Amino acid sequence: MSDLVIWTLDWVPMPDGPAGFVRDLRLRWACEEAGLDYSVQTVPLNDKGPDHLARQPFGQVPFLDDGELKLFESGACLLHLAGKNEKLMPRDPAGAAETLQWTVAALNSIETASVPWWYLEVTGAEENGLTDFLESRLDGLEAVLKDREWLAADRFTVADLLMADVLRVKKIREFGKRPASEAYVRRITERPAFKKAYDDQMSHFETADKAKNKD
Repeated sequence: MSDLVIWTLDWVPMPDGPAGFVRDLRLRWACEEAGLDYSVQTVPLNDKGPDHLARQPFGQVPFLDDGELKLFESGACLLHLAGKNEKLMPRDPAGAAETLQWTVAALNSIETASVPWWYLEVTGAEENGLTDFLESRLDGLEAVLKDREWLAADRFTVADLLMADVLRVKKIREFGKRPASEAYVRRITERPAFKKAYDDQMSHFETADKAKNKD
């Protein structure tokens, strides 16, 4: 058994739940890109007990085991995995710094705007006061992506993995016309490692849902 263990949920509602977007997919994808062996274990969706909260104090997934090392937060876990393989994180100082910069930007500059905006949209808020804020962030990224294929080091890195995962949410992709960003998401999610990670997560939740519906 691999020392790398990715923890996710045992089940999510199908077909209208978050399957395909639960963030253990980010870690699966990174491992697939880097050729790292890993296994997947689960915690209950509906019973966030003390063992879960001891590993992730906010009751979320994913979290990661690497032997004796334990981590939570998908961004932290991704950076840990990226440190294991040059395919995800360049070894030269300039490339590594640029990759780190854009990885943090995906989390802090884009996802912190997109997630609350998305939540207000799907919960039917009468007015979404975050629309202008999100638009400015996505327009800024669009200007960058017009002039480059990759965010850092002139090649695919963990920064592209994370940014594409943040951007691929349907409502985000439909929010305005940003052809460079859309082409970027399409190109990166065509990678075999993403398809493998996505298919594996969907299979996991589909199997769990069938088993639950038999009970």
